[in-house]
Amino acid sequence: MKRIKLLFAQVELPLVLRNTPTAQAILHALPQHSVTHTWGEEVYFEIPVTVPLEADAKDIVSPGEIAFWTEGNCIAIGYGPTPISSGTEIRLATRTNIWADSESDVAILRHVSAGESVRIEELN
Repeated sequence: MKRIKLLFAQVELPLVLRNTPTAQAILHALPQHSVTHTWGEEVYFEIPVTVPLEADAKDIVSPGEIAFWTEGNCIAIGYGPTPISSGTEIRLATRTNIWADSESDVAILRHVSAGESVRIEELN
């Protein structure tokens, strides 16, 4: 079971990779640095990975599912409603590849602001 971590200014989020082509592509691109963006209760950031949309891609995710937005080459993590959500659902802008699961409560991302630096690295 491969694990990576996302290191924000005040938040660390450990992730367990799923067995998907997207997860493998991201793992092979590490380590990386990026800058965060927010959209409602979603944090996303670009990384230099290009992958196609997978057959099981979806736009409504569960808390803790880590997505990859193929159209923007971004890791996207929803932790609550976005501007296009209905009720309390976590609806991302488009269908995304789900490639990892958080080992911690993603609600901690409420403490991450747009413009923060994030480091993505493999856990040993």
